[in-house]
Amino acid sequence: IGALLGNLIVGALTLTLSAQFASVYGTVISYPLMFVPPMLYASYKSRKAELSSWAEDGSPLAGIPLDSNSFGPLGGCRLALIASVATIAAAFVAEPINTLLPEMPEILKKAMEQLTEGPLWVSLLSVSVFAPLFEEWLCRGLVLRGLLHKMNPTSAIMVSAAFFAILHMNPWQAIPAFILGLLFGYVYYKTGSLKLTMLMHCVNNTLALVMTRIPSLADAETFMDLMSPWAYVCIYVASVVFVAAAVITFKGIPQNSRS
Repeated sequence: IGALLGNLIVGALTLTLSAQFASVYGTVISYPLMFVPPMLYASYKSRKAELSSWAEDGSPLAGIPLDSNSFGPLGGCRLALIASVATIAAAFVAEPINTLLPEMPEILKKAMEQLTEGPLWVSLLSVSVFAPLFEEWLCRGLVLRGLLHKMNPTSAIMVSAAFFAILHMNPWQAIPAFILGLLFGYVYYKTGSLKLTMLMHCVNNTLALVMTRIPSLADAETFMDLMSPWAYVCIYVASVVFVAAAVITFKGIPQNSRS
């Protein structure tokens, strides 16, 4: 319903103003509107649960908070740095999988280029602010948080990552999104911090946006095109090691400090 609402807004802008205006500014207008229906639905279900969910002693049942700060002894700043670098490393690790896919259709390639070809502030607002804010609220704050009530953490993280991948509607984005979704989900499960996963999402999207804005990097299909094979292998191995080390670091965070 949200996607339909967003497309209707873009269509209305095209008819009433111009196709160029809709192409440049349509996303920044329609994207937040896409999340209005799920936000209203989540709000309704939350209020309903508050009225009907009671423990045996008559007190309201406490759920998992939408956002908390279970950062452990390392603290939020250090974990934010580790998570940000791990996000870049995970994106690097996921890249070779996309090289196995057929070439992206031209119509899809042009549609994705439109997201980054407009004014820089529009691209940053859409890609680096709206996408992390709304998609993390939906995929981690709503879907994963709800699934953690229904199934074991591993299954919940995998299902929420698959949902995150499907949202992107094409395999060229869905495969790396699934891998990053696993990392985002694990970080959210261990820390309860939606702010942290929003930061990770922002780092990934902003890096991709910056690369499209640098002429010497814009034409590169993959990181393989930017460095020698030896350098690529070394960085790839280092990325795998860093992601593993980051997962171990988050694994050590005590689970009982969510609040």
